[in-house]
Amino acid sequence: MNDGHMHGGMDGSMGMAPPTMNGTGTMVHPHRRMMMMMHMTFFWGKNSEILFSGWPGTDSGMYALALVFVFFLAFIVEWLSHSRFIKQEANHVAAGLAQTLMHALRVGLAYLVMLAVMSFNAGVFIVAVAGHTLGFFFFGSRVFKKSPESVPPSGKTSDLPPMSC
Repeated sequence: MNDGHMHGGMDGSMGMAPPTMNGTGTMVHPHRRMMMMMHMTFFWGKNSEILFSGWPGTDSGMYALALVFVFFLAFIVEWLSHSRFIKQEANHVAAGLAQTLMHALRVGLAYLVMLAVMSFNAGVFIVAVAGHTLGFFFFGSRVFKKSPESVPPSGKTSDLPPMSC
């Protein structure tokens, strides 16, 4: 029965042809004025779109800025993951709300890093991993953490009785 309305296919495309793959491993949308290519495999190069349409574009300086931005996003995610902003004696309700807001911020930034990596640009992937790695090195590893003294001030090494053989 044709009632004069256009009906979409099973994919909800409303009669539009699905994107096709060309020979270079990129997806091409045929019904757009400008041909938009979306890489489906890792690639090297500054001509890409990261997070926003048209950004960084084809400018090398903007690509470098995008890499720095993704690096700092990943670094901040690690800082938020390993920082303690709430004091033990804080109000439980206020502390819970603050902790929830910090979690939401951390997850949101982590998703932005994930979306940037989904651009399949190898440079973005490398700086995202480097940002997470360096952030963990500074905030999550034992390198910069104050370690408790191995021997308590009283000089005793253990409260357990000595073992007999």
